[in-house]
Amino acid sequence: MAEPAPVTQQVSGRAVPAAAPSGPERGQPLSAAVAELPVLDASGRRVPFGALFRERRAVVVFVRHFLCYICKEYVEDLAKIPKSVLQEADITLIVIGQSSYHHIEPFCKLTGYSHEIYVDPEREIYKKLGMKRGEGIASSGKSPHIKSNILSGSIRSLCRAVTGPLFDFQGDPAQQGGTLILGPGNNIHFIHRDRNRLDHKPINSVLQLVGVQHVDFTSRPSIIHV
Repeated sequence: MAEPAPVTQQVSGRAVPAAAPSGPERGQPLSAAVAELPVLDASGRRVPFGALFRERRAVVVFVRHFLCYICKEYVEDLAKIPKSVLQEADITLIVIGQSSYHHIEPFCKLTGYSHEIYVDPEREIYKKLGMKRGEGIASSGKSPHIKSNILSGSIRSLCRAVTGPLFDFQGDPAQQGGTLILGPGNNIHFIHRDRNRLDHKPINSVLQLVGVQHVDFTSRPSIIHV
């Protein structure tokens, strides 16, 4: 009996073997070891990662780093999701970065984000979940959440780096993020690993998966009833 052909993906006109994921997949439980890894809140308090979604489902968004203008504009749109609609669906929204916890409060003030937020400074959870490093070459199309072009966005990011009270890049610039739906317990309902900085999941497509109605991100927070 012939062996099945390897799974391939098309890159630059030629087929190459698809890389196997290095972390858990949808339908697999999150390992207890990963659930026990700590994240830090804005005061530096250590919280087990698994405690964030032990009691109910959570949308967990891992961002590249807090100086990334794309992450900033994406989180600005996350900030527009009314807490009332999340509470009605019994969903927690969580952002996780990879900077020092000292950067959490300034980032929240900058973006207007008031939902839960933590950091994984050593990127241990990023690594265990198989989040990628480096820029994948696959095109991700235009993001509905990004308003700046690469030049203006990069200049603003650099200005924030050099004028901030702590001059650093607020995380590994090569680290990519991702989005998961987790809980209750260690259940993984959905996982998306960003291939590049523009490959984040459109927010409304994630909200639809957890039963939250579409949010209008064009202006002030509002719900589109369909």
